[in-house]
Amino acid sequence: MRPARPEFSSGPCAKRPGWKPENLSSAVLGRSHRSKLGKGRLQQCIELTREVLQVPDSHLIGIVPGSDTGAVEMALWSLLGPRKVQLLAFESFGKDWVTDVTKQLKLDAEVLDAPYGQLPDLAKVDPAADLVFTWNGTTSGVRVPNGDFIAADRQGLTICDATSAAFAQDLDWAKLDVVTFSWQKALGGEAAHGVLILSPRAVERLESHTPAWPMPKLFRMTKGGKLSADIFQGATINTPSMLCVEDALDALKWASGIGGLAEMQRRANENLAVLEAWVAKTPWVGFLAEDRAIRSNTSVCLKVVDPTITALSADAQADFAKKLAALVEKEGAGLDIGGYRDAPAGLRIWCGATVEADDLAALTPWLDWAFATVASELTTA
Repeated sequence: MRPARPEFSSGPCAKRPGWKPENLSSAVLGRSHRSKLGKGRLQQCIELTREVLQVPDSHLIGIVPGSDTGAVEMALWSLLGPRKVQLLAFESFGKDWVTDVTKQLKLDAEVLDAPYGQLPDLAKVDPAADLVFTWNGTTSGVRVPNGDFIAADRQGLTICDATSAAFAQDLDWAKLDVVTFSWQKALGGEAAHGVLILSPRAVERLESHTPAWPMPKLFRMTKGGKLSADIFQGATINTPSMLCVEDALDALKWASGIGGLAEMQRRANENLAVLEAWVAKTPWVGFLAEDRAIRSNTSVCLKVVDPTITALSADAQADFAKKLAALVEKEGAGLDIGGYRDAPAGLRIWCGATVEADDLAALTPWLDWAFATVASELTTA
């Protein structure tokens, strides 16, 4: 009894239920993306994103190069500089943004960090500073519980990497000035393209601030001190893959058809509940995010808590987790479930809306079997 769809990767994530290549037959191929037909597809993608994600009309939505990373980099390079900068670092990608801000842009920034599985002290967030943070830690299984830690009357901008939170968690749009994500996460889309969402406050900063460093073409969002508005109307900075655009459209139409954002969130919560019920009765495994209030419902990270395994060296624990994941994959019961390379040893199972709860329920006995098998080999050796 194996999952019907054993794809549990945290990016690119499982395609939406019922997906098949034929769904992309109407893609605008062999044509310019600037043609009326091509630009129309890009505009439709932006409009459907606004509808499904419930983005306020006041915010601009653009399709940009470089996946979520490209979207975040565009924001960092274009907007930072005029104010003090704070960064929340509680997982790998948040730490990447620390490196970019402090080592590449060479800004004197304050880093509020925390170990994997925990959040920094959010009470230390300064409303006068620009804030860069991940809403959901893709590699730590931790999310901010809400936007209450962000002041409504803040002077600084908030730049939020929401790539594994969008479409699964409630984003507080009133508190967010920049939001980024990629199609490859909760939509199960293809990689290489990012989505950049700007509030009026972010646009004002773009038009009033000139960065002190050279700006690569791919990051430029203004011309002559004014916003290049066409970027947010389907005129992308560089050539997009219209096949990927069609795939994103397919996913967005599916999301809209099943009930929109509320149903996407319900499915993710239901998926997390399957794993929570299993962990509650399984002594060898636990959540990396022990506090349920900050536990992700998409990138769910697990750790082995069996005393026999935790008594091993860090390297031996990592080897154990790799063998466990490899055994499950060998049996075709769960693909790409190993923990992130920089995270503590364990498993990471995607629970976004494109995954079915029945498949997660079918996965858990295989995890128990794999643990027993690898643990037995360890004691025998």
